[in-house]
Amino acid sequence: MESGLLCAVEGGVATVRLHHPAKRNAMTAAMWRELPLLLDRLAADRSVRALVLTGAGDTFCAGADIASLRENTAPQALAVAAEEALAAFPRPTLAVVRGYCVGGGCQLAVACDLRFAARDASFGITPARLGIVYAASSTRRLVALVGPATAKHLLFSAELIDSARALRTGLVDEVLPGPGLDARVAAFTRTLTERSQLTQAAAKEFADGRATADRVAHWRAQADGSGEAAEGVAAFLERRPPRFAWLEPGAHPRARTPPG
Repeated sequence: MESGLLCAVEGGVATVRLHHPAKRNAMTAAMWRELPLLLDRLAADRSVRALVLTGAGDTFCAGADIASLRENTAPQALAVAAEEALAAFPRPTLAVVRGYCVGGGCQLAVACDLRFAARDASFGITPARLGIVYAASSTRRLVALVGPATAKHLLFSAELIDSARALRTGLVDEVLPGPGLDARVAAFTRTLTERSQLTQAAAKEFADGRATADRVAHWRAQADGSGEAAEGVAAFLERRPPRFAWLEPGAHPRARTPPG
């Protein structure tokens, strides 16, 4: 396979790998289109409790494959659709970054809930090199994560920053030495799978600014009928791991028509 998305599910964790080694995992038009469809399938799989997005080999993603997008009439629309699909994924998402995380790659990483990086990782958002107006929704998401000043620095200059600065500015959540990254990700995602999906799902909506009155009422009703709190308290008192069993009722993939 020259390029595409690789996916494996193990222990409740879906790992999606961006695979285009000839171009440092740059996203082709086909890869942009494939990602929302893959995410819909994983969202419908109730065995999936967390999702890891990473790149094949020693690079996360060098951006969009410009050559493959030149003939597409709406390349930015493809990237934004994939970004929004990733941001809307109903379970916790974690970008695991090695090497370059640039342009569309950084766009995808920012759309994840959390980002863990190797010390050799570097980050950049580069539309100013190409004369492209960065999407308003993508800009707002970046500003919400790192603040206006850092977002402007990245967008105005198109410069790359190292993992230390990315950590300092909030672009990433943890930076680890290369050998320790896989072990930390495995331990952290295992922790995620052991926690209450009810808590995670509600927290994700609220943290993302979707705490409308009807959604607050929805989550209150779910909490009241789930038995999750009773199980959590019982497990604490009995000094045992909790056995959380709540699943989002009627979980199904969102209908989407890939643009372009």
